[in-house]
Amino acid sequence: MFSSKEQLDKKTGPYGIGRLSYLQSLVTEYQDTNSLESKQQVLANLANFAYDPVNYDYFRTLNMLDLFLDAIEETDDQLVEFAVGGICNCCLDKENKEYILKNNGVQLVIKCLSSTNEETVLSAITTLMYLTTPNSKTEICSVPVVECMLRFSQASNKRIGNLAEVFLQDYCTNQQKSEALKIQAQFSNQENTT
Repeated sequence: MFSSKEQLDKKTGPYGIGRLSYLQSLVTEYQDTNSLESKQQVLANLANFAYDPVNYDYFRTLNMLDLFLDAIEETDDQLVEFAVGGICNCCLDKENKEYILKNNGVQLVIKCLSSTNEETVLSAITTLMYLTTPNSKTEICSVPVVECMLRFSQASNKRIGNLAEVFLQDYCTNQQKSEALKIQAQFSNQENTT
């Protein structure tokens, strides 16, 4: 549920812990803990806070976008899932989107397309759609990404298949799809000759 700063102040009262302090404590816990389970839980909580635009100024103050971008490169599948989910949740905000685009976010999210975790792949596809701008479209709709979306659109997993189909229809040109189909045909021919 979206909140206003006034609603948050009313809920916490004059002596309650404020949202910024609470988010700071979560970030500190994430950075200081050696427990993978604790990191997963904290990052999941931070990703959930990314839904609410009232938190975006706090996110920028606490460098939480960097935390999410760094966590995408972790080896633990759940950390990656929560990181890309957090980016997906907050990247429609103009400032957040610009920051993510300037800090190699597209390439990091594209890497998530190869995950075996369904939620990670769904968040990655959605994030790529949200990050598409006239300046980022070439990178996001590159032939390898479009070829990946073509494969996903044929997947037995309907959630992934349908989302990939939306990506192809709404973000890709016929020429980009045609080039990706040629790449698929080349791979198919190579597999048949070996």
